[in-house]
Amino acid sequence: MSTTAMPEIGAEASPVDGDAAGKFAARLLEVLNSASIAVLISIGHQTALFDTLASLPPSTSQQLADAAQLEERYVREWLGGMVTGGVVRYDPSSLTYWLPREHAAFLTRAAGPDNIATTMQFVAMFGEVEQRVVRCFHEGGGLPYSAYSRFHDIMAADSAGVMDSVLVSHIIPLVPELRKRLEEGIDVADVGCGQGHAINVLAAAFPASRFTGLDFSPEAIDVGRSEAERLGLRNARFEVQDVASISHREAFDLMTAFDSIHDQAHPATVLAKIFEALRPGGVLLMRDITASSTLEENLDLPWASFLYAISTLHCMTVSLGLGGDGLGTVWGEQLAVSMLKSAGFVSVDVNGVENDLFNTCYVARKA
Repeated sequence: MSTTAMPEIGAEASPVDGDAAGKFAARLLEVLNSASIAVLISIGHQTALFDTLASLPPSTSQQLADAAQLEERYVREWLGGMVTGGVVRYDPSSLTYWLPREHAAFLTRAAGPDNIATTMQFVAMFGEVEQRVVRCFHEGGGLPYSAYSRFHDIMAADSAGVMDSVLVSHIIPLVPELRKRLEEGIDVADVGCGQGHAINVLAAAFPASRFTGLDFSPEAIDVGRSEAERLGLRNARFEVQDVASISHREAFDLMTAFDSIHDQAHPATVLAKIFEALRPGGVLLMRDITASSTLEENLDLPWASFLYAISTLHCMTVSLGLGGDGLGTVWGEQLAVSMLKSAGFVSVDVNGVENDLFNTCYVARKA
């Protein structure tokens, strides 16, 4: 980790370091290219071009377009960006393109939780709200959730791979006695459940327990209900609920919150309500962003700039848009632990999770 020394106040301007200026200009061009590649990767994910490429031998742009049922001219231009971006390989002698297996491992739906192409969609989403956020810089306030027409879909796709692969196998075992209790039958609620996939994964794995998804978005709740019906889950239910005013009291043995606390209008209020809704001896299992509460400790975090960007363009602004605290995505481990203890939890354990580098899991217990 490194920091930059502050210039002395009142000191004479030093001459520009040509080498440093050149390196910074090169860095800006790298950023410009990388941002452009991110948007093209988002398009490749949404059009299933990566999945199609991975299933084909080296192919021409026309062959790829035909296989993906897309317009060749668009596919050819997209391929130009992917080749120059080092994502797709190209043979000029045969005019064919292919996706190396090492790249497909991070770009296709078959990659599950390792599919980073899903996350690239957030970069495209930033552009959809950029001008409205610029106005917030001048006028204050924030944006409503309704400004993000695709947010729940992107979040659901981004987290589904992780939930499917690690929720039951790696996250639940963080609480030693939890699997046995779930198998015997307990009451569970997921706070800010979004489209409810995590609830349905747990309900399918533990049919003796009863699961409730809570979220203030009727559209997201409808998706969760539909999935539960499609899977024939009789032990999963969903409520349209502002989680800052949870009416349940000592109703649940386990409550979960997956990446949902930091963008609440009043996170401390939500944590207090969770504490009240838990029965004595109950557990909150909270999964949230891996980061420090202090900027200088995030300098070596590889995805820190992305976290501050998504906070500025979504998580912080939707909280402020509700007249909230604007906690932001990068609230960090130290503040998370402090807020959990202030809510009344007697112990808080902090855990990393295999195959989920972006998040930390907190196990908070009620006395």
